[in-house]
Formats: sequence, C-alpha cells, structure tokens
Amino acid sequence: MSKNILIFSTAYFPLVGGAEVAVKEITQRLPNWQFDLITARIKPGLKKFERISNINVYRVGFGLGFLDKLCLPIAGYLKAKQLNQKNNYRIIWSVMASQAGVAAAFFKIFHSQKKLLLTLQEGDEEEHLKRYVFGLGFLYKFLIKPWHLLPFRKADAITAISSDLKKRALENGVKVPVKIIPNAVDLEIFRPKEKAAVSDKKIILTVSRLVKKNGIDDLIKAGQYLDFDFKILIAGAGPDESKLKKLAKDLNLEDKVEFLGQIEYRDLPDYYHSADVFVRPSLSEGLGNVFLEALACGTPIVGTPVGGIPDFLIDRETGLFCQVRNPKSIAQKIKEILADESLREKLITNGLALVREKYNWDNIALEMEKIYQKLS
Repeated sequence: MSKNILIFSTAYFPLVGGAEVAVKEITQRLPNWQFDLITARIKPGLKKFERISNINVYRVGFGLGFLDKLCLPIAGYLKAKQLNQKNNYRIIWSVMASQAGVAAAFFKIFHSQKKLLLTLQEGDEEEHLKRYVFGLGFLYKFLIKPWHLLPFRKADAITAISSDLKKRALENGVKVPVKIIPNAVDLEIFRPKEKAAVSDKKIILTVSRLVKKNGIDDLIKAGQYLDFDFKILIAGAGPDESKLKKLAKDLNLEDKVEFLGQIEYRDLPDYYHSADVFVRPSLSEGLGNVFLEALACGTPIVGTPVGGIPDFLIDRETGLFCQVRNPKSIAQKIKEILADESLREKLITNGLALVREKYNWDNIALEMEKIYQKLS
C-alpha cells in the first residue's frame, strides 16, 4: 500500500485560513504517511520549496498574487507530473474545488489510475465565482462553472466539512460517496482560562478576513445600538479594511472599534480569553473554524444561521443566532449574552463539551486516515 500523498492547495502557510490549518493539523498527526503539497507562490518572498511540519511544500509561480492562482491549474499539473516520476503517488488530495482542484483534476485525467480525494472547505457561496466574469451569469455558466465542476466530476471520494457543503456537492451531481468530516480545534492551544479581572468595558471580538462575506460592516453598525461601555476588536486583514475603517469613522465609532491586523495563530487564544463575546455575522460560511476556537476558549458566540454554522451552533444551547444583515439583531444578541449570566454559563459549558466531543483534531485525523486507506 502506497503511503505517498500529493496535496493540491491554492494557498498554504504562511498564508493561513481554515483549509490551511486543517491540512497542517491532519498531516502532522499521521507520521506514517508521506505528504507533498503543490500550491501557488502568491508572494515573492515565499520559497519555491520548504518543509513545513511533515509536508514538502512546492510553490509554483512568480509571487504575483492572483495571477499565480490563475496559472495554478497548468503550473500545478506540470509540477505534479514531475514529482510523480519520483514518488509515484497513489492518492492525490485536492483541498477545495478551486484553482488547485482544477490542477488535481488535470493530473487525474492524464493519470487515471490515481485516486482523487476532494475535500470541500469553501467559505463562499458558489455564486461568488461570478466575480471572475464581472458577475455575468451567462459567462459564468460557460467560462467558469465547467472548470469549477471538474474536480467534482473526477473525484473518487469527497469529504465535506459541513452538511451544507455536502449538500452543494450532491446538487452538483456527484456520483461518489460524500462524507462529512469537519474541521476541528487544537485543544492544547485553544482552551479556557480564568479571566484576570472583570471590567466595566465589554470586549466584543471577531476574527475574520476583512471581506464582504464575513459581515464585519454589520458588526460595526451594531455598535450604534449598544448602550454600555464597549470595544469591538477586529482581528484580521483583507481588502475591505479601509472601507471598514471609514465606516467606523462615519458612524462616530472610531474610538469604539479597534483594527488589530493579522494576529499570529498561536496568539489568538489571548484575544479569545480577553473577549466577553465572539461575533461573526457571516453572509456565508463553509464551517467557521474561528467559532470553534472561541468555544474551546470558553467564549460565548453569536453567529448567523448560514452555511455550516448550524452544524455546531444550536440556538440558546451552544450560542445565539442573530439575523443576517441586521445590525439591530446583532446588538440585541450581544446584550442578551452580557445581561443573562445563567444563559452565558450555559452557552460556555455546552460549547466546551461540544468542541471536545466532536471537533478534536486527533479524531478528525483518524477519520481522514480511514479515507486514505480505502483509496490506497
């Protein structure tokens, strides 16, 4: 049985999102398997090759950002062809049906004996792909969607991190088994800690890329409806940063909203511990790793009933749902958590129990290994 696996991922560390964390956490728990990974270089300072944990990372492109991603289907395929001559992979693993997924599908087409595992980690709705053709539906149908569906068509097995993404796969007509294997939390890093002191100023935290889908503008607008001393901490970076800063200024909330920038992964628990409530009013969500991290740190959560969030957020049991695109609803739920101590303690207790039972990386890695073994 071959234990060499070739991973295709559009981005990888030090560029970090939920998918990248998942790959790292799973692979480092499976020392008996060998992993190579092909990704877009994206930034010029990143090395063309380096070993990260127990993965050999090969970056293709010139560090030209989005252009590297566009070229990844061809450049990634050619790199895979080269690496396969040496390592003769049995399994190729595509993380998301993105540009890297198309590269994996190309490789599968020309190496039909290989087994292709597709893992769905997408945080955006499929409609978001129309941005590549100026939002025009007819162009999307003919120029983008066939490439997007190629990894679905060529996959021998599919895993999805949420029931919503499993539904998307089935709606796209897949004929192979689709198993839900969620992302999880490193419980050694993310764990509860006693609050140092109770403060009158309440800390509202979000950890998010600063993009439209995460609803950060709605969180800032919610500040207008909070009638107590508070600070909204926004950890993350992204293309909407200047727009969001202007919004805070226009609403006279400049002194109430603090943009922290990108926070190192291992420093995140300190921010969860400092927060009285974690909020991300998402418009779409594959699963929402940051919610699980907050729960693991004993921080109550507020989220929207979209995407994969309902898989773990049970209203008034493990968190509170706010309405989508409704700042008043967000403010109301924040107030409720802060005002009702018994509800707050219930959410914290239930959230911790849920994460420890269902969202433990050790268990998730074992589930993934079972998939590898079936494909080998």
